[in-house]
Amino acid sequence: MALQEIVEQTVTGFGYELVEIERSAGGLLRITIDFPWTPGVEQFINVEDCEKVTRQLHFALEVDAVEYRRLEVSSPGIDRPLKREQDFERFAGEVIDITLKAPIGKDAGGAAGSPVHASRKKFRGTLERVEAGGVAGWQIVWRDEPAVKPGQKVSKKRAPAPLQALGFTLDEVREARLAPIVDFKGRKAKATPAVEN
Repeated sequence: MALQEIVEQTVTGFGYELVEIERSAGGLLRITIDFPWTPGVEQFINVEDCEKVTRQLHFALEVDAVEYRRLEVSSPGIDRPLKREQDFERFAGEVIDITLKAPIGKDAGGAAGSPVHASRKKFRGTLERVEAGGVAGWQIVWRDEPAVKPGQKVSKKRAPAPLQALGFTLDEVREARLAPIVDFKGRKAKATPAVEN
């Protein structure tokens, strides 16, 4: 049986979703797992989940004589990779980092007045679902504003950089991940709907 199949059967057998399989130098086999997406429900992988899958994978890989020196099972973390259409649907509205297989080219970025360089492949912005001509697709929206240095005052009169958008298909994507943005001030409470009396 192929490695992908062995790992996928084991992971899904416990009710998890296989995010990624990586083989690294030195015989490291890294498996990333997550809970299947249920809209409106946010679940996080913990140490016990990883231990359970690790124990079962040791047996399954030994039975099929898969070569590895060290096995590591982990959660996707804050920079979770987006691989499938379902991942993009799940994280629509989130800030992501995306790398295209090829630069955007002269047609998109080389146009007069366009601030996007034609050889650019990497972008960070908000992932959005778009409909164009009855065909659903994806786009990333961002502003190219210089980073504010700590302690620097920003004038309220300064006009924000213009919004930019780039449409893409999943076939054009080399790698996409959630942007690892951490708010050290703590989680903001989600707005609760007003109750009418």
